[in-house]
Amino acid sequence: MLVPMTDILEAAEEKGCAAGSFNTPNLECIMAVVETAEQLGVPVIISHAQLHESFMPIGKIGPVMLHFAKTASVPVCVHLDHGEDLEYVEQALKLGFTSVMYDGSLLSYEENVRNTVETVRLAKRFHASVEAELGILGGREAGGSDAGGPVEDLYTDPELADRFVKETGIDALAASFGTAHGFYKVKPQLDFARIAAIRSLVHIPLVMHGGSGVSPEDYTTAIGQGIRKINYYSYMARAGVHSVEERLRRERVDFFHDLSIAATEAMKQDVEKAMRVFYKL
Repeated sequence: MLVPMTDILEAAEEKGCAAGSFNTPNLECIMAVVETAEQLGVPVIISHAQLHESFMPIGKIGPVMLHFAKTASVPVCVHLDHGEDLEYVEQALKLGFTSVMYDGSLLSYEENVRNTVETVRLAKRFHASVEAELGILGGREAGGSDAGGPVEDLYTDPELADRFVKETGIDALAASFGTAHGFYKVKPQLDFARIAAIRSLVHIPLVMHGGSGVSPEDYTTAIGQGIRKINYYSYMARAGVHSVEERLRRERVDFFHDLSIAATEAMKQDVEKAMRVFYKL
């Protein structure tokens, strides 16, 4: 069933766990995530990042995501991840996305607030949830080369986060505390004290971006400090690649659908491992 992000995050707060949010830029990813959520009986967020527009337009994949959400046996939110301009955010809302993230983290504080407020205004027209970001993460959604971790002065400032939430009226805040998009070159050093400080001031769900590659122990600690949504993509996608590579090493493959099935099954296994940690199963 299709639901707004707030429904899923409220349930996560009640259970003291985190909801998984998985980028799904193709059919195989959508199937891997939604089918695993149904198997485990947990709600889930499927996302489309604006960065993926160059190889998978939202106008093509969005309706597919919405179909899977509406027909799923568990609550599913269809979310725009890292919307970089208001026109793209509005496009997602008009398609029927039930949640949007406006990412103005690279802008000045004032411009980030101004555009986030406009995003909240737009989303209310469509009864959708809003996530926004304060602080800067390393890497990019498609796999950044600087995924060794951002420097501390780019992390989210707790006092400024409190001000940002009050001035914008958002439903969830993406905070920077040591994670990065893409693949980690070294083990991330997460600033859990910062998350705790933000949580003490900001009384809305906190979001971990760059969730792929974080250890189960660090996930658990972050969830204990107030993280209620974890974004995950890179390592799931890589699991699919590795499965295809292994299949091609073992035997000749004549039909693409055999590779598609192999990738989907491998991604399902990876997603299940992540979900069992996020949802404390």
